[in-house]
Amino acid sequence: MAAIAENLESSLPVPSVQELVSQQLHTVPLRYIRDEIISSSSHDDHSPSVPLIDMAKLFHHDSQASELQKLHSACKDWGLFLLINHGVSDATLGNIKKQTQEFFELPLEEKKLWAQKPGTLEGYGQAFVTSEEQKLDWNDMIFLKALPIQNRKLEFWPEKPQKFRETVQNYSEDIRQLAVSITKFMAMGLGLNDQAQEFSQGFQEGTYDVRFNCYPPCPQPDRVIGMIPHADMSGITLLLDATDVPGLQVLKDGQWIFVEPIDGAIVVNIGQIIEIMSNRIYKAPDHRAVVNKLKERFSVVTFCYPNPSVKIGPASELTQSGSPPLYKTVTLAEYFQSFYNRKLEVSFIDCLKI
Repeated sequence: MAAIAENLESSLPVPSVQELVSQQLHTVPLRYIRDEIISSSSHDDHSPSVPLIDMAKLFHHDSQASELQKLHSACKDWGLFLLINHGVSDATLGNIKKQTQEFFELPLEEKKLWAQKPGTLEGYGQAFVTSEEQKLDWNDMIFLKALPIQNRKLEFWPEKPQKFRETVQNYSEDIRQLAVSITKFMAMGLGLNDQAQEFSQGFQEGTYDVRFNCYPPCPQPDRVIGMIPHADMSGITLLLDATDVPGLQVLKDGQWIFVEPIDGAIVVNIGQIIEIMSNRIYKAPDHRAVVNKLKERFSVVTFCYPNPSVKIGPASELTQSGSPPLYKTVTLAEYFQSFYNRKLEVSFIDCLKI
């Protein structure tokens, strides 16, 4: 890997993993072998279960206090939870799953019509590949800026499958409403009063980027990684498993725990913006994706950011009671600049610590 990435906002072209798999490989090309970061993961009856939060209970007066306490504990102890009764319709979820699978089933030449271009991460390809020697993740993806509408670059938005654009439009609008609601409850969980509205309203006019992932089956699944361990730089990340194949893992007390897909549930993952705004009461967890020997896995991941006018820093209500701020306060533009213009191996959030 190059010692420094001058800018992580673009990525070098790499082979399609789906295409590699279609060649009936028995061994994995050397560039994907990641023995150094594969460690045992927990997938047994003794592992702790990822918290399950019922949004309907958060809205209901009689159950709100107890469910809010569950939410607060999940954000504090895990940084990630499964959300049910979230208000995004089964039809919307079904449509986005279907369109995701149908896009990745297109012939390679058709997918390449929407390929990334130099200087951007948008489009079909791979993210954050900064050198020809860099090890690669076992996935293909397409990344699109969905909201606000003026951020869209339709040159990267597939016209096939036929209803792809319309489906992404509808899904991102519903996800935005979910992000506003769930961040409001997070603010309540933190005990914010004056700033609770500001905390969540920032997401009403926020930025929403969607990444569609395909993790093809792999002949040597224990020697590759679908996505390397990382914490998200978003406010929150909302992930929808488009298949019932487990692949997402979260690091909890030094152990990798599978986030088992639940039909209709959405995974809510705390990003580093909320970690900073909560003054590290809520933590952005390390998570990764592993792959399966026989089955393909698809996921739809929406990165939710607040409005560019929102200052990224510890909420003043949390620092007035004697807890010193742990992070600097920066603009969203400065926050992005810190992320993209850094050494890839440096922990991004450490750059913002006081």
